[in-house]
Amino acid sequence: MSGKVYVIHENPQWIPPFAVAFEAEGVPFEEWLLTDGSIDLAVEPPEGVFWSRLSASAHTRDHAHSKEFGRAVLRWLASWGRTVINGADVLELEVSKVAQHAALRHAGIDVPRTVAVFGTDDLVAKAREFGAPFISKHNQGGKGLGVRRWDSVDEFSAWVAGADFEPSPDGITLLQELLVAQAPFITRAEFVAGEFVYAVRVDTSAGSFELCPAEACAIPGADGVEPEPLFRRRDDVDPALIDRYLAFLAAEGVGIAGIEFIETRDGRTVTYDVNTNTNYNPDVEATAPRSGPREIVRWLGSLLPKEAVGLRG
Repeated sequence: MSGKVYVIHENPQWIPPFAVAFEAEGVPFEEWLLTDGSIDLAVEPPEGVFWSRLSASAHTRDHAHSKEFGRAVLRWLASWGRTVINGADVLELEVSKVAQHAALRHAGIDVPRTVAVFGTDDLVAKAREFGAPFISKHNQGGKGLGVRRWDSVDEFSAWVAGADFEPSPDGITLLQELLVAQAPFITRAEFVAGEFVYAVRVDTSAGSFELCPAEACAIPGADGVEPEPLFRRRDDVDPALIDRYLAFLAAEGVGIAGIEFIETRDGRTVTYDVNTNTNYNPDVEATAPRSGPREIVRWLGSLLPKEAVGLRG
């Protein structure tokens, strides 16, 4: 038997660091780009390991239907008994912050107070019940897009009624408590194959919610001057929190993820996002004791038949 790793995704810009890792580890791989195409449900898929990197932010790249295509492909693969990393159930977690919130709360992990509003008829009324300040965000989001802070319900009401209102792709808007950090940063903890890889400190002093760590998301500074790095490795995360995250990921069947949390001024550690198509920041990777992409590729390679992998000495 032979095979390779099939990387299922819709955004080629995020692939280069992983392609380098596959080459370095001698693991054969092939991209499955779910922006169009077809599957014959009666035909057996190829042998191999299938890794889903489908993203909640696909709609921001004009790939709104990749999620639906992905649901079909991942169920088809599972029906034939293929090894799928971050499969169909994990995709549902990726594309719904309601699902993430429910799973995290069930696991005993502190999450923000959140109200999910379906449609817009009750949106302002629910915001008045919720009370300012608060943030609004898309249930199906990604990269921090669509997240807004509101210090006045009246301002929020005007926005909802105006031309600039931006609905979530699935029609679900979240109203969420405004978490005030003890210091201006959040933390992203990276996990691969049931192990903690490293944590990243992400500077939020500029006030932006758009915190994508990938090199493809980087924005140069004014006049070409590079800004201070937003991402730095963090080595002092509470081991007990890491253990809770590991138990959560195991219970949800998540093989690869980045989990984001904030330490608040009133002493809480609040988890607010689970990224199952995690990307890695090149500046952090340069100083990390272990590489995220290399850890992923080593694991995926270990799941292939030995003759499929070009083992290196």
